[in-house]
Amino acid sequence: MEKEVMRVKKTEVLFLLLIFSIIVAGCSERTEIETVNSSVNLTKTPISENTSYPITIVDDFGFKITINKKPERIVSLAPSNTENLFALGLGDKIIGVTDYCNYPPEALNKTKIGGFTTINIEKILELNPDLVVAAYGNGQQNVETMKNLGLTVVAFNPKSIKDIEKDILILGKITGKEEKAEEIIDFMEKKVNESRNEFKKKPKVMHILWHDPIWVSGSDTFINEIIGIAGGENAFSDLKGWKIVSKEDIISRSPEVILVSSGSGMGGKGKNYIYEWVIKELDIDAVRKGHVYLVDADLISRPSYRIVFALENVSSILREAVSE
Repeated sequence: MEKEVMRVKKTEVLFLLLIFSIIVAGCSERTEIETVNSSVNLTKTPISENTSYPITIVDDFGFKITINKKPERIVSLAPSNTENLFALGLGDKIIGVTDYCNYPPEALNKTKIGGFTTINIEKILELNPDLVVAAYGNGQQNVETMKNLGLTVVAFNPKSIKDIEKDILILGKITGKEEKAEEIIDFMEKKVNESRNEFKKKPKVMHILWHDPIWVSGSDTFINEIIGIAGGENAFSDLKGWKIVSKEDIISRSPEVILVSSGSGMGGKGKNYIYEWVIKELDIDAVRKGHVYLVDADLISRPSYRIVFALENVSSILREAVSE
């Protein structure tokens, strides 16, 4: 029974990775993640918001949505959306989140409406929200079903840091928090600029999300962008999105730095499955030299404002690796 449960969990992780093409202080110790202080004061000064309704926007699905009044009851269908809503100061307006929404800690106390790909539309209807913030991973069919049931749904699918900033600005605009959104974006841009590295020779970097099969981050992903800003070259930049590769592919490309997501690859503070697999199974220089680094899965896999902390971490990792 225990083996069957593990098999189901692994299958769920794989499925999440498939649809996570939305997203979904460095490590001096190779086997532990240095705690990243992701608490940031985004409200140093009082902000006056004067928003006029109705507001019409176009979301990442290409839908034109009109918001007739300031949302007071918001359901978030992705961890990244939840993080951005809280950062905008809308925590008290959130009435429902997914089972995976674990940051900030206050999100754990919100009503759960199901998993990321297995949202419970009936429960969402019962909550009677005036705004549902969805994501690509929820599935377009679910989004359209909710719209057909009369819900106001805005869906996001960012593929770059600029896309993340754009979506935060949209959220701020439709919730009466546009100035707050601009403050967050200014903070993100400052972090991006502080994290830029320029090396004489760019280290070849790869990022592994899962190991059975091996999923890596290619181009057209915000993780690829992070590697580039941090001064590296993605060893799999010729692949678009998140792709499955073989051990032989990795060996032939001989990455100098390997980044692996923590835990199960989609968060969690337990056993670091991917890291342990890399150390055991990949006989390449990066492993022998100790250039395998854990990155917090929640930071690097979620297109929220906290992506800049993942960038900061990777930037520090590459500086360390290059200096050795």
